Amino acid sequence: MLKKIKQGFRNFFMVYCHEFKLVFHDQGIILFFLFLPIAYPIIYSLIYNPELVKEVDMVVIDSDRTPLSRKLTRMIDACDEAHIIGYASDLPEARKAVNDHRAYAILQIPEGFAKKVGRGETGNAVLYTEMSLLIRYRGFLMAATNVMLEMGSELQTKTINEDLPLASTIVTGDLLPINDISLGNIRSGFDSFIMPGVLILILHQCIVLAVGMAGGAKRENPRLVGYNPVNIAPSVLSTMLAQALCYITVIAVPMIFLIHYVPLMFRFPMAGDFLQEIAFLIPMVIAACGVGYAYQAFVTEREEVFISWVFTSVLFLFLSGLIWPRYAMPPVWKALSAICPSTWGVEGYIKMNSNGSTLSQMRPEYIKLWILAGGWWIVGWAVRKWVVRPQIFGRKKKISA
Repeated sequence: MLKKIKQGFRNFFMVYCHEFKLVFHDQGIILFFLFLPIAYPIIYSLIYNPELVKEVDMVVIDSDRTPLSRKLTRMIDACDEAHIIGYASDLPEARKAVNDHRAYAILQIPEGFAKKVGRGETGNAVLYTEMSLLIRYRGFLMAATNVMLEMGSELQTKTINEDLPLASTIVTGDLLPINDISLGNIRSGFDSFIMPGVLILILHQCIVLAVGMAGGAKRENPRLVGYNPVNIAPSVLSTMLAQALCYITVIAVPMIFLIHYVPLMFRFPMAGDFLQEIAFLIPMVIAACGVGYAYQAFVTEREEVFISWVFTSVLFLFLSGLIWPRYAMPPVWKALSAICPSTWGVEGYIKMNSNGSTLSQMRPEYIKLWILAGGWWIVGWAVRKWVVRPQIFGRKKKISA
């Protein structure tokens, strides 16, 4: 028994060491394990940095020419997001200013705007924006919406005071004030909103695709590194554990860089405890290794992983709930998102990093990640035992013959 235990540890250590050799001899795996976790978050964060845009140029087409339309223009110009550079006589002239990049939005106030408002009807002003940068569009939309709400509140208060003179002693200012308090995104920036979740998606995808590529390398060329760690150990589970330990060792430093130093560099919310975040993400990393083992059933060549990168990245982004809330998903998509480790990893990390939740408060997500880790490893074990190994043995016998 002692001899078998020693032999098991020896095989485990051999697989661990030779998996390192495979990883550092394969440029594709190095790309997923080291380069992408470091380069991708920096590139994405720089795209949306600075997070907020202020005093973006806008032109106005005032066809009404009334005190109310001029007041609307002044209020929008007073917002941080917009700056009125002048007036245009018609839409073609305003569009020329946008095409020449002298302005990035057009506010059109139609004739009869003040009359409709005076009659108690809805006065519509049209906002045109160019879409080269969504942050500009968001700023213009926020400015126009806030101004319209403010003007509507003032007009409603004025109407009440005219109909009920005594109400002036009671009703002053906004009837329904709204206080917008962003717990984890104080600046209301797009980068701080989406990048914490994207960091976890990058970590998840890099692990899944790197593990899948490692399996594809063994099936494509079993003698790639002069040693085949799939066949040396009789235990499938022992081989998987040794390889997973190798992958976790390699991804450890990029993982720390992703979840701690990238938010520190770009001033993302950092309200959570770093060690608790690491503890929370460990089962997601283990589950991602299991997904990678299951993914090896479909990877027979290394290059197939690069094709999968684009498709699966978009798919996991939608299923994570970042841009498509899970409560709004149809049952099929909601069930599919529930079996993705990245879904619960993103949800838990955002709550911890942005809103300061503790690991004990993330208990439901934490348990789900461990359940998914066990489930995906069972699927991965079945794939390795009945799909990957038989194909490699068959290829090896064919080459020998």
